[in-house]
Amino acid sequence: MLRLANTIGLAIAGIINLLPVSGVLGPSWLKALYGFDIASADLEILLRHRALLFGIVGFLLLISILKPALRSLAALVGLASMSSFIVVALVVGSYGPAIHKIILADIIGIAALAPVAFNVLFSSSRSE
Repeated sequence: MLRLANTIGLAIAGIINLLPVSGVLGPSWLKALYGFDIASADLEILLRHRALLFGIVGFLLLISILKPALRSLAALVGLASMSSFIVVALVVGSYGPAIHKIILADIIGIAALAPVAFNVLFSSSRSE
């Protein structure tokens, strides 16, 4: 049962992190994701790199389903990534609907990953 719960949590968070990867394909994909025009090459570079980083996090989360030794690292990286975005958004404030959607997705991801992190860090059965 614990293995299934961990798998589901990692899969949910992994998929959430893979959703923005399409942004690496260019400005039209980024606009579809975030709802605004990419006004400069600098912004495009930052957002496309962000898409790649999310791909790395999502891949790590999904691969940790098959490689239990990676679960602690994957859960902590996923939690750090999603919670830090929420903190930055709240500190900056005045965000639009696209950022609000990301915050909601990150809350779902955090809710999925928190039990996984607890299970892998504090479980007496480390073999999972």
